[in-house]
Amino acid sequence: MAQVPLLGGDSLMTLLLQVAVVVTAALVLGRIAQRFGLPAIVGELTAGVLLGPSLLGKVAPAVQQYVFPPDASQQHMLDAIGQIGILLLVGLSAAQLDTGFLRRRAKVVGGVATGAFVLPLVLGVGIGLVVPESFHGPQASPGVFAAFLGVALSVSAIPVIAKTLAELKLLHRNVGQLTLASGALDDALGWLVLSGLSAVATVGLRADRLALTIVAAAALVPVAWFVVRPIAGRILDRLATSEHPAGVIPAAVILIIGGAAATQAMHLEAVLGAFAAGLALGGSHARLLAPLRTVVFSVLAPLFLATAGLRVDLTVLARADVFWAAMAILALAIVGKFVGAYVGARLVRLERWEALALGAGLNARGAVEIVIAMIGLSLGVLTTESYTVIVLVAVVTSVIAPPLLRATMARVDATAEEESRRELDEEWDPNAAAPRSVVDAPSKTDRSENQ
Repeated sequence: MAQVPLLGGDSLMTLLLQVAVVVTAALVLGRIAQRFGLPAIVGELTAGVLLGPSLLGKVAPAVQQYVFPPDASQQHMLDAIGQIGILLLVGLSAAQLDTGFLRRRAKVVGGVATGAFVLPLVLGVGIGLVVPESFHGPQASPGVFAAFLGVALSVSAIPVIAKTLAELKLLHRNVGQLTLASGALDDALGWLVLSGLSAVATVGLRADRLALTIVAAAALVPVAWFVVRPIAGRILDRLATSEHPAGVIPAAVILIIGGAAATQAMHLEAVLGAFAAGLALGGSHARLLAPLRTVVFSVLAPLFLATAGLRVDLTVLARADVFWAAMAILALAIVGKFVGAYVGARLVRLERWEALALGAGLNARGAVEIVIAMIGLSLGVLTTESYTVIVLVAVVTSVIAPPLLRATMARVDATAEEESRRELDEEWDPNAAAPRSVVDAPSKTDRSENQ
C-alpha cells in the first residue's frame, strides 16, 4: 500500500488562515447584526458573501485568491471543518426537542410539513419550466431541471432554523419545537425526491435505488428511537456517574457523527443522521454537554454559515434576464413556503400567529439549499447562473426569517409547558443568566396570572 503524502505546509497555512479570517468575519458581522436588533446568524451568512467573489473578489482579487485559492482540495478541507460543526449543531438542537410533545402533535407536524413542502415544490416546478434555457445544465432536460428547482425551493434548513431558534431563545417554545420537527420532515422528503432526480440525471430511472432510499429514510427515526436511544442512554448514564463525567462529551460527538456517517452511507444526507442521533441522545446530561454546545454555537456553526456564501457570485445578476428570473424565483420561494406552512398549520387548527410564525421559521433554506445547488452543479443539472440564483434564495430567506419569526412570536403567548421546558434549555446554556430576548419575555397571560 502506497503511503499517502502528508498535508503540505502551504496547504496547512492556507487552511489556518482561512479559518481565522472566516471566523473573525462571521463573529464581527454577527455582532454588528446584533447591534441592529438582528440575530448573529444574519451577519454570519453575509460574511461569506462579502469574502467571496461578489465583493472581495472584485475589490481586492489578489487578496481573495491568496486567502481562498481556486483549489478544490483546499476548499474541501475548509468545507469538512464546517460540516463537522453543522452536524454537531443539528444533533445538539435535536437533543433539545421535547419528543413527548411532538408525539402528541404528530398530526400538526405532518400537516405543516406537507403544506410547506408541496406548495413550494409545485411553484418551483412551474417556474422551472419557463425560465431561460441558459439556466438548464448540460445534463438536464427541461423536466429534470424544473423538478430539481422545485426540490430546492421546497426544503428548509435545519441548521439555520436550529441556530435561529437558539439565538432567539425559542427552542423551548411550542412553535420552535414544531418548526424544527417540520423542517426535518421537509428535508427528509426533499432528499428522497433529490435521490430519485440524481439517479435520473446520471444513470436514468432506477426503481431499486429509489426503493432502498425510501426504506432507509422510513426506518431512520424508529431505529434511532427504539434501538440506539436505550443503548446510548445506558452508556451516557455510566459515563456521567463515573470519575470522569466529561466523557459524556466525546460520547455525544461520536453518536452524532456516527449517525451522520450511517445515513451518508445509505445515500441519505448526513444532516438527517445527525438529527436522528440527536433524538437518540435526548436532553439528558445537558449541563455536562453545555461546553460542547458553546463551542459549536459560537465557533463551528458561524464558520460553516460563512463558508456557505463563499461560492456566491452576485455579479451574474447584472444580466437582465438572470436578474428578473432570480427575483421571480425568490418571490415564489418566499410566498410558497410562507403560504404553504400557514395553510397547513391552519388546517390542523393552530392559531393564526402560530401559523404565521411557522411560515416565517420554515422559510429559511440556508445551507441545505446551498448543498442541493452544489449537487445540481456537479451533476450538470444547473449552470453558474441557476446555481447563483438558488444560493441567493438560500441566503435571502435565511436572513429574513429571524426578524419575521421574532415579530410573529411576540404575539404568541407562552404556556406553562413551555416554561417547564425552558428549565432544560437553561441547563444546556452555561450563560443562562443572560437577559431574555423580547420574544422570550413573559406573555400577557403569564403576567396577569402572576398578579
